[in-house]
Amino acid sequence: MDFISLLQNVLAGGVRGGTSILYAGLGETVSERAGVINLGIEGSMLLGALGAYIAAAETGNPWVGALAGAVAGALLALMHGLLVVWRGANQFASGLTMLFLALGLTSLFGAAYVSRTITPFPVVPIPFLSDIPFVGPILFRQDALVYLSYVAVPLVWFVLFRTKFGLLVRTAGERSDALTVNGYDVRRTRILAVTISGFFAGIGGAHLSIAYTNSWFEDMVAGRGFIAVALVIFASWMPLRVLLGAWLFGAALALGPALQARGIPVNQFALAVVPFVLTLVVLAVLGRRTISAAPAELKRVFENGPSTT
Repeated sequence: MDFISLLQNVLAGGVRGGTSILYAGLGETVSERAGVINLGIEGSMLLGALGAYIAAAETGNPWVGALAGAVAGALLALMHGLLVVWRGANQFASGLTMLFLALGLTSLFGAAYVSRTITPFPVVPIPFLSDIPFVGPILFRQDALVYLSYVAVPLVWFVLFRTKFGLLVRTAGERSDALTVNGYDVRRTRILAVTISGFFAGIGGAHLSIAYTNSWFEDMVAGRGFIAVALVIFASWMPLRVLLGAWLFGAALALGPALQARGIPVNQFALAVVPFVLTLVVLAVLGRRTISAAPAELKRVFENGPSTT
């Protein structure tokens, strides 16, 4: 077995397979920076996956599909934001309710699209860059949504740490009273941040259905949204760390198919749980230390329940 070739395939699969988690993680980073945890991110990914698949099937345009997926994810997150910020609902209960709502809606409206074919996002090698030894096939022989994620990571970092809007979001998560004193609406800022989280998660779901698997089937997100939530926590709410973590979990997902393609007998069910076991291990090792670095308003959610100031 050529170890270098195997490693290259696993890493390339990690980038591609981790992209849906990366988008969801970026969105969750924005939401949690504002002091709201969104366990419904899994539901936004699921609605995004179906919305994207339906739009791509009906229009033949994967870009229309990606936009539809983003909007679908954002609408679900907006509902969560209104419930927890405007009405004071428990953040954990509301997030899980959004997930169950998404499961029901996608089961109802997705059945007709299980066997439909679409025009997916194709893999587009970037000239010259894709020919770079080892690195080229990993990073530059991907689809358009993967390339877009390369831009999304520094963009989210820049918005959070170098713009007025980012300052408002971070202040909502650290010192919400400071926003109120200066005449800003904390609730509006938080609801917008939560909606943005759903928008990104919807793109993540779209990547899963119209770029990664090129299919739709019930509950296809399969826990990736929860991995994204955990990833944000032990990435300390930093976009670049979210990127590295998403690729790591994507590589864990890609390991099984890469081994099977080389004729190596492996238990696919055992390998399927590797990303989730890895998530639990990392949380167990870093959990308490990482939570201590959480935005102050978010700590209240973990310790005492929702904060809707």
